[in-house]
Amino acid sequence: MSHFTKVKAKIKDLVALKKALDDLGYSYTESEGGEAVVKGYQGDKTTAQLSIHASRTYDIGVQVTDEGVDLVADWWGVETTRGVTEDEFVKALQQRYSYHKVMIELDKRGYSVVSEETQEDNQIRIKVRSWE
Repeated sequence: MSHFTKVKAKIKDLVALKKALDDLGYSYTESEGGEAVVKGYQGDKTTAQLSIHASRTYDIGVQVTDEGVDLVADWWGVETTRGVTEDEFVKALQQRYSYHKVMIELDKRGYSVVSEETQEDNQIRIKVRSWE
């Protein structure tokens, strides 16, 4: 019996996603032409394009879809072994992903960051400058 559950996320840029995972301290394995293995309860496995290593025994899979990505995991196992709930993981990932997505777009458009501040409520305020 599978214990894997999917969570949809509006994430489309895998470069920004991998930078967000690096920020959050997660290691991962990316499939090279095949599928990466995602570990779950009692040795259950599924596959994904990216396998995020939540612990030695549990992974979080990133399955790419047309709408974004599905995060597939045995969330009970992730919470038990990593100490992070599904909701906490998704919120932290989406915040760091959004940050890197903004930074990538700013760079593409020729802006430079003047200052960056994380506020008490964890909102990130970025001031930029353009040299036109």
